[in-house]
Amino acid sequence: MSEKTYRAAVIGLGRMGSTFDDEIKQGGQFFMPYCHAPTYAASPHTELVAGADPYEEQGSIFAERWGLDSGQIYTDYREMLAAERPDFVSLCTTARHRAEIMIDAVNAGVKAIWAEKPFTLSLAEADEVVELCDRKGVAVAVNCSRRYNVFFTEMRRMVEEGELGEILQVTAYAQCNLSHNGSHAIDAMRYLVGGNVEWVFGEMESDEKAAGERDLMGNGYMAFDNGARGFLRGTPTGAAPWEFDVIGTEGRVRSLAQGMETQYYRWVPGGLRGRGLPARAPFPLPTTIPSMGLSVIEDLVHCIDTGAEPRCSDKDGRSALEIAIALRESHRQGGRRVDLPLEDRSLRILSVEIGGDAVPARVRRLQGA
Repeated sequence: MSEKTYRAAVIGLGRMGSTFDDEIKQGGQFFMPYCHAPTYAASPHTELVAGADPYEEQGSIFAERWGLDSGQIYTDYREMLAAERPDFVSLCTTARHRAEIMIDAVNAGVKAIWAEKPFTLSLAEADEVVELCDRKGVAVAVNCSRRYNVFFTEMRRMVEEGELGEILQVTAYAQCNLSHNGSHAIDAMRYLVGGNVEWVFGEMESDEKAAGERDLMGNGYMAFDNGARGFLRGTPTGAAPWEFDVIGTEGRVRSLAQGMETQYYRWVPGGLRGRGLPARAPFPLPTTIPSMGLSVIEDLVHCIDTGAEPRCSDKDGRSALEIAIALRESHRQGGRRVDLPLEDRSLRILSVEIGGDAVPARVRRLQGA
């Protein structure tokens, strides 16, 4: 691992850029530091040198919080990229501008990007960003954070090492808009199965919403290239909030109650005609609980050093968006099977987060309170 200290900057100085960690008062699916500025401040690999946000109040709060002077805060991110020459850039803006800013950051010479999700609004934007980053050798980590959660990485290890046998099914219960927080659910399903989706069936919350481009809730069936099948319930889930269930021929792992509990089942002797019974066994607990944000930085530094792909790459971010769009397209076509990749790259979902995005989310929340 490189011992170099990288210059880091944040674009979008609101909740995910700076203050999300303040909201977390109890453990569960988040392990601190989690969001961008506190991670850069804590990491031995990075120095937080600048921030950019067109809303001056955001910049003032950010500077005071992280010990930057006014000269390190910019209202124009392009000016910041040119003046500060950061190695790492975090994109915590509204999704409306994310693709454009990533392109500008890559062309400004950054080495790594840590981007919020959804990755982009359209498949065409995603294709352009992925192609440019590949050509320029820039590592992009998309903040679909369960890939950096130690319990999910342990579940993935059990899958990879065959402890669960052949993977048959992954089920996700996650009430969500399919592009916004649906990015988390779809990406976690791909990660846990260790495969790519080849085709889908989808059911959206209504015909009316499926006809437009707005972010919407929906359910889906996914066929993976390794033979596994996936079921996503993105409509209301009742007493199953953000739960994941991986079933294999030799074992089963479940993440329950928003990551507060993880269960492991495996075959034991007994049962009808001696065919065996699935019995609960201790889930292999980690020896330490690493910060999810620091795990992202470690991952990106490794990618800079070796040329490897990030654990959740720009291609993974594009896949999550494409699957969400494909589920909607299936509903539009009367529930027909839709194959991936999608031919029409102009297709998009207008992530729910862009609603009212002319005013920062922090300000909207304060006004709403």
